[in-house]
This record gives sequence, C-alpha cells and structure tokens, in this order.
Amino acid sequence: MLPSSVRRIAAFTPALVLVSVFASVLGAPVAAARADAPAAPASAASAKSLAVATVRSSSDAQLYSADGVVEAVRQSVIATQVSGAIVELPVKAGDRVKAGQLLIRMDARAANQEAKASSAQVEAARAALILAAKDYERQKLLFNKQYISAAQLERAESQFKSASAQANAQIAQAGAVQTQTGFYVLNAPYSGVVAEVPVTLGDMAMPGRPLMTVYDPAALRVTATVPQARVANLVAGQAVRIEFPGMPEAQRWITAGKMTVLPVADAATHTVQLRLDLPGATTALTPGMFARVHLAFNTNGSAQGARLYVPSKAVFRRAELTAVYVLNAQGQPLLRQVKAGAVTGAEQEILSGVSAGEQVALDPVAAAKVGVVNAAKDSSK
Repeated sequence: MLPSSVRRIAAFTPALVLVSVFASVLGAPVAAARADAPAAPASAASAKSLAVATVRSSSDAQLYSADGVVEAVRQSVIATQVSGAIVELPVKAGDRVKAGQLLIRMDARAANQEAKASSAQVEAARAALILAAKDYERQKLLFNKQYISAAQLERAESQFKSASAQANAQIAQAGAVQTQTGFYVLNAPYSGVVAEVPVTLGDMAMPGRPLMTVYDPAALRVTATVPQARVANLVAGQAVRIEFPGMPEAQRWITAGKMTVLPVADAATHTVQLRLDLPGATTALTPGMFARVHLAFNTNGSAQGARLYVPSKAVFRRAELTAVYVLNAQGQPLLRQVKAGAVTGAEQEILSGVSAGEQVALDPVAAAKVGVVNAAKDSSK
C-alpha cells in the first residue's frame, strides 16, 4: 500500500497535465487549478454566466462567396481622332467635371489655316458658278433668237452644271475641314470624375492614344464571376449582400440593387459574369475596389444543402487549431475541433464538428477557464 500523501499526488497528476494543455492553448497561466482551491461553487457560477448561442441550421439555400470588383457603368477613355501637341490641360485626376467642360485643347493652327483655305476655295467656286449661270442664260436667249447653234447652248449648259458640281464639292470639303478643327478640342461627354490623366502639357496626342479617363460616380456596379454550374440555382429576387473589406465597419456591407446575369460563359474558365447595381449614395466607392459578393443558391431541399452556422466570435484559432466550446448535458463547456467555412456577416459557417441545436460559448477564453477549473476539480476528488 502506498502512503496516503503519495496517493493524493498520483490522483492529482492528470489534472496538472490537463491544466498545462489548456494553458498552452490560451497562452496564459491558469492558477485556478490548484488542488487546495474551493473550485466547486465558483465553476458552477461561471458556467451559468457564460453567454451561449445555438448552432443554426439553414437548409433553404446554400451561401456562396465570390470575389468581385467595383466598376463604373459609364466610363470613357478620352482619345483624339487627329494628331497635335497638347497646349491646354485644365483638369487633373480626381477633378469633377460637368458635361461639355473643356478637358484638352490641342494645337490647331495648321487645321485653322486649312479651314481658311477651304473657305477661299468655296468662294472661288461660287464665283465661277455665278459666271457660268449668267453665260448659260445669255446662250439660251441667243439660241431662242436663232443666233447660235444647239451645240453652243449645250456647251454652255454643260459648263454651268460642271461649275455647280465643283461648288458643291468645295462646300462639302470645307465642311469636312471645319469639322476636323473641332477634333482639336476635347470636352467632357457627361458630368463625372476624372480618373486618370496619363499625358502632360506638350505631349503629342495621336489617334488611338488614351489621353484621359472619365467615369460617372453616380452609377456604379460590382462584377463577379460564378461557376456556370451554379447559375441555374441562383435564388431569384434575392437581396444580395456585398462586402467591401477595405471600407470602415459602418460602410462595409451594402445590399445590391438589380442583379444581371450575362447570357454568355467564359470559354476558358467556364464561369458566368454577374453584374450587381450599387445604390447611388455609395460615394465612398471608386472603380477598381475589391468586393466580396455573398450569393444564395437553391439546394432543392436536399440534405447536402443544409448549412450550420455559429457566431464568428464563438470560433477561436491557435496555430492550426480551429475549435469551439460546446456545452454538454451538464452545461459545462467542452473544447471541440471544427472545420470552418466561409464567414457571412457576423456568422461563421461550420462544415463539420457540431450539430444543429447544440449550444456553443460566445467567449472561448471564458469558457476555457471554466473548463480548466472543472477538470482540476474532478481530478482532485
């Protein structure tokens, strides 16, 4: 027979081992597990004071998270149809502009000279037309008095028609030259914001070279792609929630407006693009920002469609361990490893490790302390 003191030490050894395990998980020493502490009343009170939540089951729809990006419904790349040096650039990136406001002016001196030359040619053609018309009228009078032959009259008529055609051609050419002079001035197509200005004063503008990008901040949307196999099961009329991780907490979540599913799939990735309109009041968002779209898909009531959710704060992680504290039949928290899924708002999807209806502790640290005290108490009996 071992002495009574040795038996007490042997009985208390498992409790010490369990205390050390929990202390390593929490990263803090636990002094409440001493054998001489009256743990029974304190642990019971602590267990009752734990805030708990019930594991929620959702079998109506399956949630899916897709990465997206903010883009403007109206975004224009300003370019020119003619070549010329930039002589005026009154706006910069970030400026707000109104429809018709001057954006870029190019050197149009050569074009203006061509326009003047065309105008002079028009005047000359009109003068020739007037002369040909008068000559034709005289030839008709002479022909009526039988002073000239029919051939001379026909020659005068042909000269009049030729002068008329030349005048019309000169007028059309002058109009084209005058129109081209307008290409040297670029105005805002609509009211919006200047997103990018990749040129400076003195740069040579050429056809096809982007000179400026303008977008309308009043009409934004989020585009995201989903696998083509999921498109048919999208819940119709759902209120799609969009998360913007880079925004402050108060502006992080937005409910999208109309959702448009493009009727084509990408041949390389086999995905379909979704377009989700954003409310007009989202002034803090800009094109190019990252977004996460949370969508609901029908599961046709199958058992595989059920999803389990717990509050996100009930889940804690240490290294490679992901776990929750589940309350047993006696109301005591027990550590249980789980496999976590996607985060949706304030909830965390649990893929395995818990069952619907079970209760989990909302504060893992407090639950761990209660569990350690109870383990030490049971081992000391």
